[in-house]
Amino acid sequence: MAMSVKRGLVPALGAVVALLMIVLMPAQAAGVEGTAKADGMDACVAPTPFMRRSHFELIKHQRDITVHQGIRVTDNSLAGCVDCHVRKDVSGQHVAIDAPGEFCAACHAYTATTLDCFTCHATTPVGN
Repeated sequence: MAMSVKRGLVPALGAVVALLMIVLMPAQAAGVEGTAKADGMDACVAPTPFMRRSHFELIKHQRDITVHQGIRVTDNSLAGCVDCHVRKDVSGQHVAIDAPGEFCAACHAYTATTLDCFTCHATTPVGN
């Protein structure tokens, strides 16, 4: 009996600790919900499930088109992604898309993948 109480207590304590961490941790995202252009749209340049699964392929393909053929304006440009998905803070300034908790950073952290696009590319829209 004592062993079954211990087994039930461990998951319960884990759930309490997780809940406390969520409640007590400050919000990571500095952006205001609903301020990205994408927040008001029904779909991206392609359906959401496709974009979640294949956006990196589109970006790589676009990179090759831009670098090798000099074509800079298409639906799949990284600048287009930033322009649509970046949010604004409470003062109306753009929040870097790779900031902790923001659109790109949050998904890349969730999937444990490297987000190195922005070592060279702008993290906020240029000229906006």
